[in-house]
Formats: sequence, structure tokens, C-alpha cells
Amino acid sequence: MSLLTESLIFLLAAVISVPLSRRLGLGSVLGYLAAGIVIGPFGLAFVDDAEHILHFAELGVVFLLFVVGLELKPSRLWVMRRMVFGLGASQVVASAVAISAVAWLLGFGGKTAIVLGLVLALSSTAFVLQMLAEKKQLASSQGRAAFSILLFQDLAAIPLIALLPLLGANASLESGVNFAQIALMVGTLVGLVAGGRLLLRPVLRIAANSGIPEIFTATALLVVIGAALLVQAAGMSMVLGAFLAGMLLADSEYRHQLEADIAPFKGLLLGLFFIAVGMSVNVGLLLGIPGRILLIVAVLMLTKALVLYPLARLFGMCDRRAALKLAAVLSQGGEFAFVLLAIASNTRALPAALVDEMVLAVAVSMIMTPLLYWLAERTDTQEEDTEDEAFDVPEDDGHDVIIAGNGRVGQVVGRLLAAAGKPFTALERDMDQVDLLRRYGATVYFGDASRLDLLRAAGAESAKVFVLAISNLEESVRIAETVTRHFPQLKIIARARNRRHAHKLMDLGIDLIYRETLQSSLSMSRAVLTALGRTDTQAREIAQAFCEHDAKLLREQHAIQDSEEKLIQSSKDTAEELERLLRGDVQP
Repeated sequence: MSLLTESLIFLLAAVISVPLSRRLGLGSVLGYLAAGIVIGPFGLAFVDDAEHILHFAELGVVFLLFVVGLELKPSRLWVMRRMVFGLGASQVVASAVAISAVAWLLGFGGKTAIVLGLVLALSSTAFVLQMLAEKKQLASSQGRAAFSILLFQDLAAIPLIALLPLLGANASLESGVNFAQIALMVGTLVGLVAGGRLLLRPVLRIAANSGIPEIFTATALLVVIGAALLVQAAGMSMVLGAFLAGMLLADSEYRHQLEADIAPFKGLLLGLFFIAVGMSVNVGLLLGIPGRILLIVAVLMLTKALVLYPLARLFGMCDRRAALKLAAVLSQGGEFAFVLLAIASNTRALPAALVDEMVLAVAVSMIMTPLLYWLAERTDTQEEDTEDEAFDVPEDDGHDVIIAGNGRVGQVVGRLLAAAGKPFTALERDMDQVDLLRRYGATVYFGDASRLDLLRAAGAESAKVFVLAISNLEESVRIAETVTRHFPQLKIIARARNRRHAHKLMDLGIDLIYRETLQSSLSMSRAVLTALGRTDTQAREIAQAFCEHDAKLLREQHAIQDSEEKLIQSSKDTAEELERLLRGDVQP
């Protein structure tokens, strides 16, 4: 079968199954898995070889870990340390121990039980966060606790990927320690970190200064894939290299732009990865040994739920109802289980037959999660108090304000907010301006604020105020259109260069518009009147009257902005009215 034919099958299966799965409330991950099951060798057999697809689709996991690295800068982890390293670490350790103990009691060998505990302790980041986001519960107490646990699980996946080969059948203490290999691994990691700190930002700055978006995207892909292949050449997992590259850039001004550029590739390839996993799911096992598979699923979900509920209550993160929902939403196996099970199979840490059973059990546990969460929600007939107790949040996530444009106006707004102790996220597409501001200690991110994916990466879905401080009319209107269409909850406070610019923004329903030279011009006019003998009070009244009439004229001319003749007549009428008012009411 040709590559184009296979691509057509994959795309058609995804286009049909993923929207249907989301419509049913099951999320996109299950849609991809279902698509893979249907078209795979155990379904309709449209594609009979999942292995070659799986190797290519693993790039989706590589990109996922790069994005995770971008989100996990050390300062952010320190702010969230109580929830992430307290609740999150406790969940992973307790779940791994509990699952290992249950597996051992069920008759599995010691090493097999340990591997199962480590693999199945993790939950599905993509599945859980998407489900909670669709229900608008990410800000709830169980949503915040789930996010913290999943954050630690993403961190824990990295050492687990490195640890599993050591538990494989080929690992033996009798063969001795390969110090040369260890030295190569350590040297590669040190070189990647040192070289990344010295080279990554200059390389990205050159790409950004080119002014060609495709070049910046290509450079981002080069960084991710290059780091992944470098680490793989030293005998480690590709995802470790991608993760480190992401962490090296987590504090950079390119973070949001990188995340936005990588997101489409990550989404498509991760979807292809789940399709390939679905193709590998041996549905025949569910028909052949349904009791065994369902028993594994029941034991897995019950064990994790029994661990999660008391931990959530012990750490004081959730009340009884929220703890029950947390136990329900995180009791499944996760997407990293597919990755870890594949590694366990390749290194013979687990028998191939057991791996097939576990892959199927994880997929079934994910299918069961929406139903289990629905049942947990039914136990709560009261509305949860939205004013939850204070909790640690990432220092650059959840900001109420996003500032687009950091020129003269945006800088003043940002400095005032900083002085008032109000955090914000600042976006600027001019790389020279970003460099200049960062030299003076300002935190500004490089990126085009008209891009929907960038705005989402910058937290527009949870922000409250969007400051549009861009003077270019076309660019400003383009950003305003994107924000008003996709983030209607955001209050837009906009800068306008002139009356035409203001009218274009008013067309989009924006009412808080500030023309950039109006207030300074009024202040200068008051100074002129005072110099000519008017009192401060008279000068202020004249300026106030002018400002009110000008605002009225702006609104009137908005309705007739396409007729130059009407605009001219409206300006004359208003000027005469204002002159009569000032001469009659304000005497020298």
C-alpha cells in the first residue's frame, strides 16, 4: 500500500472518529484509539502493519515532551512545590507501591509486579485535562489537584523511561557496569545543556530576525529533533533530549512562539501515535478473555482511586466531593503507559503477551473514565463554591492580563501593572524590541499575537483583560478579530492610532478605545490656555468639554465613516457647536 493511500485512510478515520468521540464526551484520545482499532489488523485490516507507523508517530511523543519541558521551568516548579512535589509525588509512589503489591498478590513475579506498578501509576494528561477543560472545571479544586498530579507524572515519566531498560531481561549485574556508556550518556547530557544555553537563543534570534515565519518554525523543529537524535545516539530515549531542550527554553522570550509553532506537529503526530497504538490493541483478547481484561481494569481503577481519595483529603486540597471526583478522573492508565509498555516489551522487562493485555486494559480504563466521572458528579447535587482556598499557581500561568505590543504604550501599561503587583503576560513580535526590553529586566515573550495557537499558549482562555497596544492599524484589527471571535470573555482595552483606527475597532464591538495622542494633546492645550491667562479651572473645563464633544463626534462618525461628505459636514457641525458652548459658558 502506498504512503498516500495510508495517509488517506488515517486522515479519514481520524476525521470521522475523533469528532464523534468528542460529541459523545469521550475526548479525542479515545477517538484516535478507536480509529486505530477499526482500521488496524485486529479490525477491518485496512492497514496491516502498525510497527512502521508507530516508529514515525513516536515523534508526537517527542514533541509532547518538548512542550512539557517548555512548561516546567525550575522557578515555576518551585512556586508549585507543595502540590506538585507533595501531592503529586505521593500519588505516584503510593500508586506504584499499591499496584505492585496487588500484582504480586495476584501471582506475578517480583520484577514484573514492580514494572507494572511503575507503568500503571501514571494517568492520562491529555485525556484528563481535555475532559476537565470541556467541563470548565480546571479551576475547581479537583481540577487544580489533578493538574498538579499530572505535572509531576510528566516529570516522573522521564526517569521511568530511563529506568525500564535496566529492569529488562538483558540487564544483568553479572555483565558488569559499562562505565564508558555511562560516561557517554553523562557527557551528552552535559554537552546538550551547556551547548543549549550558549547556542539555542542566538540561533532562534537569527531565525526570528529573518522575518520569515516558516524559518522560525523550521528552526524550532530542528532544535527538537536535533536534541532528540543526539540523546538517542548516546543510548538514551529521544524524549529525554526533547524534554531537556524544552526546559532550556522555558525561561526564554521564545517560549510561547515555540509552543505555538510545535503544537500543530505535536497534535497531528500524537494523534497518529494513538492511532498506531489502537492498531496494536489486540481486540481479540477482549473477546477471548473478557473476564481477565475487565478484572485487570477494575483492579487498576479501584486501586488508584483508593490511593487518590485519602491523599487529596490528607493534603487539604479537596473536600469530600472534590476528592471523590479527583479519584474518578485520575484512576485510568495514561498515554505514557503505551510508551512505557512499548519500551518494556522491547527490553523484555515484560512478556509480550502481558504487554498486549495491559495495552488493552489501559485503553478500556480510559473508555471507562467519563462514565466513572459522571457517576461521581451525580453524588454531588450542590454547586461547588467557586471561591476555593488559596493555592500555588505557576508564576506565568493564570495571569489576568495579556499585553499585545510592548512599544511606548504597552511598556507604560506593563510598568504600572508591575508597580501595582499585578502579573501579566507580554507579547511582542519585534525581536529587536524583545532583546532591548529583556536587557532592562522586563519579561517579554516573542510572538505574533494574531495567532490563535499563540494566544492559547499564553493563557488567553483563562485571562480577563487583553491590552491591545499595537499602533499598526491592520495588525491591530487582525488581533482584535481573533480575540473577539475566540475569547469573548476577554475585556479588550485598545490603543488606536487615529479616528479611522478607532472606528475599525468599534466595528468589532470594542468600546474601551484610547487614541494614543489625545490625552497628551489635551494636557498640552491646557498648558497653552494657562499660559494665555486662563485659570487652571477654566483650562480644565474647556479641555473636558472638548473631550466630551470629541467622543460624541467619534460615535456619530462611526455610523457614517464610509461617506466622506457626511464626515466633513459632521465635523463642521460639531466644531460650531463646541465653539458656541465654550464662548457661552467659559469666559476669560
